[in-house]
Amino acid sequence: MFKESELKDLDKNADLQKRTLRTLMAGLVPAGAAITSAYSAAAVLGEEITGNETFGALAAACLTTGAALSTLPLAKIMAARGRRPGIVTGYVVAVFGALLAMIAAITEVYIFLPIGILGVGVGNGANLAARYAAADLAPEESKASAIGNLVWASTIGSVLGPSLGLGPAKKVGDFLGAPDLAGPYIISGLLFLLAALTIRKWLRPDPLVVVGGIGEEGEQKTSFKEAFRKLFSSRVGRLSVGSMVVGHVVMVGVMTMTPLHLKDGGHQLEIVGFVISLHIIGMYAFSPLVGVLTQKIGAKSVIALGGLLLVVGAELASHADPEDSAGVFVGLFLIGLGWSFGLVASSTLIASEFKGSEKVRIQGLADLAMTASGGIAGIGSGLVVTLTDYQTLSHYSGILGLYPVITVVLFLLAEKFR
Repeated sequence: MFKESELKDLDKNADLQKRTLRTLMAGLVPAGAAITSAYSAAAVLGEEITGNETFGALAAACLTTGAALSTLPLAKIMAARGRRPGIVTGYVVAVFGALLAMIAAITEVYIFLPIGILGVGVGNGANLAARYAAADLAPEESKASAIGNLVWASTIGSVLGPSLGLGPAKKVGDFLGAPDLAGPYIISGLLFLLAALTIRKWLRPDPLVVVGGIGEEGEQKTSFKEAFRKLFSSRVGRLSVGSMVVGHVVMVGVMTMTPLHLKDGGHQLEIVGFVISLHIIGMYAFSPLVGVLTQKIGAKSVIALGGLLLVVGAELASHADPEDSAGVFVGLFLIGLGWSFGLVASSTLIASEFKGSEKVRIQGLADLAMTASGGIAGIGSGLVVTLTDYQTLSHYSGILGLYPVITVVLFLLAEKFR
């Protein structure tokens, strides 16, 4: 039985957790829209400026590259000062990134575009870190649901982003006398600013400070080395990171080249944005259910199911012609759903497995592995399509989805016969 003082502490933490989730969701909605609005236009703008698909893919891939480069710096800020300063810093950098990408659209100077998308990617890194902030105050049995609910909060903004960026946002550019593709980045910058102001004002008290996850500034250099050792010496850590990496590689690799694939089929930008939005529904909309499923059947089983969805989705996309937007959607939807299964389940394992002041750095390293591999996949996807075609890219991406399935089976067999 709990003492009266302990019950009061539990009630206080529960109320604080609800407020923290509401605040994080309020920030993630505009930030999610800002990210996908900027991302959906990047490959098309890059190709328009240079006339080369590879440079278009390179610009889009800078989103995940920027997220990868930002994970450790943002983790260092959070480990020293809390979640709020780290998330706000990421969003503010993204504001300037969106402005640079807008300048690229206006001046048709390509170099501004990848640099700008790198900055937007820092905002994406802040969004990824926020899912761990949702788990800081959650009791052990509720961490999966907390992460799933926060990932779901990205649905509204992330689904609206591509349709907004490649639809009404073009009129913003026209109204200001700028090119059509400057509009998505004007909107993106304003949305990131709104997200930064929301988190800065309302994420108080900081959840990481409340749970005592703040380390001393002087410990950071050696702590990252120790965090790396702890993460990759753990079988749970390796399984989680491997699942996140594979899901991100398949998702980023196929999605990066989808706008150009559909454009080759004669589809208007509005249709391209709509298909990407439907894909993002698969990524985010079902994450609360994924969180519940993770609690019911276990994170490892959900990781394996996610791998199977990646295989099926990528294979379906590989059989879709450029004119077949419906066929591309079904494949991308399943890829997005597989990504969601892997992200929520793997994040839950990491949040539960690692404790103490080093957990923020371990989480940052896991996200670094995921986003860096996604950046490489985005760049590589352009090269693969240039040398072969979209169907070949999708087919071989799908084969990677077998990795988490096989790894989970081997993990469970090792536990059974140990």
